[in-house]
Amino acid sequence: MSLLILITLFFTLFYISLTNGTFDLTINDVVRTLLRINPVSAHDFVLFDLRLPRIVIASLVGLGLGIAGAVIQGITKNGLADPGILGINAGAGAAIVLLLFFFHEQLGSFSVLIQPLFGLVGGLGAAVIIYLLAWKNGRIDTQRLILTGIAISSGFGALAMYLSLKMKATDFEMATVWTTGSVYNANWQSILAMLPWFLLIIPIYRKSYLLDLFQLEESSLKSLGVSLEKEKAILLLSSIGLVSACVSVSGGIGFIGLMAPHIAKQLIGLKHRYIIPICGLIGMTLVVGSDFIAKNLFAPAEISVGIVISIIGVPYFLYLLLKARS
Repeated sequence: MSLLILITLFFTLFYISLTNGTFDLTINDVVRTLLRINPVSAHDFVLFDLRLPRIVIASLVGLGLGIAGAVIQGITKNGLADPGILGINAGAGAAIVLLLFFFHEQLGSFSVLIQPLFGLVGGLGAAVIIYLLAWKNGRIDTQRLILTGIAISSGFGALAMYLSLKMKATDFEMATVWTTGSVYNANWQSILAMLPWFLLIIPIYRKSYLLDLFQLEESSLKSLGVSLEKEKAILLLSSIGLVSACVSVSGGIGFIGLMAPHIAKQLIGLKHRYIIPICGLIGMTLVVGSDFIAKNLFAPAEISVGIVISIIGVPYFLYLLLKARS
């Protein structure tokens, strides 16, 4: 039932985003344009160059961040863990800003294809630093993990901002909008660049049962014959790859990976086999809906989708903190 409601909500938002905006389209206009029945050039431009790429990228980003959030919370056994809070978003973002700063002009359009790779390196670097600093007495200290993640996130964010300030005026504007989280520059090339990384969802889903086992004590897992560190590494690397692909096209959109798992658990329980797809669907719905608000609330001007999500996410994060203390 929850799945059906979420699917209905997502496609409703998809339809609203596709047909509404500065230039409104009717469903008849959309169908005729898609089926190439007496196509109108203005409808082609709005649909294929502006709205569809933006909605598709928003959906993919929500899918990736929602699933990555579920994996990271499952590995760390911490309901406050999130790719953004743990600094993985910031690490990936800083690496991509480095790419844009030093090599953007030389690489040209090819830079879009290798941005996810740079993001992966940055995300992995952030994860390794956080992992090492949070390691205490042979295990991950969850409180130290959160604090270290916030510090690393601030550090990488400052590095990205410093490099942005050194850019040309036009590049600075683009980098600033991008680092706050935006899909305004969506295009089909970016979609093709990030799609292969979503194959990582396959090993994540196949190993989703391990996330249930990770909630047990480590001694119990070892007695069951689970190769604990190896399986954690596979799942963590897969989730960082997903986050890096998302950050490469949308910048630093936070809180999706925090909110989606909590909402999913309230809807369908604690089995990660069901949590992971529901998290992806919740993430898609949140990002598509937030992007529609971002581009229409102050039209013709628009704000970053990351700002809209933060307005929702910050109170939710505070609510979770208060709940965890009680």
